[in-house]
Amino acid sequence: QVQLVESGGGLVQAGGSLTLSCAASGSIFNSYDAGWYRQAPGRAREFVASTNWQGNVDDYSPSVKGRFTIVRDTSKRMLFLRMNNLQLEDTGTYFCVAGPDYGTVRYAEGNSRVSWGQGTQVTVSS
Repeated sequence: QVQLVESGGGLVQAGGSLTLSCAASGSIFNSYDAGWYRQAPGRAREFVASTNWQGNVDDYSPSVKGRFTIVRDTSKRMLFLRMNNLQLEDTGTYFCVAGPDYGTVRYAEGNSRVSWGQGTQVTVSS
C-alpha cells in the first residue's frame, strides 16, 4: 500500500544533468526495495536502477551505470535518480517503483505486488 509521485523531469541538452524525485506515501515504503524504470516512445518499459530498503545495495542497467546514481532518503520517504552526462537515448518517461523484495522490483513488469508512480517525462536534445 504505497502511493508514488514522480517529479523533476524536463528538457535538457545532451551532456547535461538532471535529478528526478519520487515522493512516497505510506510508512511501509521504508521497508520496501525501490527503483526506477523508463519507457522510450514505441519501446517497452525497461529497468534503470534499484536500491534495497536500507539504501546500501544498488543495481544498475549497464546502459546507465557510471552516469546515474540512485539515492533514497528514508527520513523524507523519497527516492532520487541523479542523472549525469545525459544522452539522446535516455529520452523517455521515467517511473519509480516499490516492492517488498529485490525480485519484485528488479523484475517489476506485470508483478501485482509492486506499486508504480505515474511517470515523469525526460527529453534530451542535441
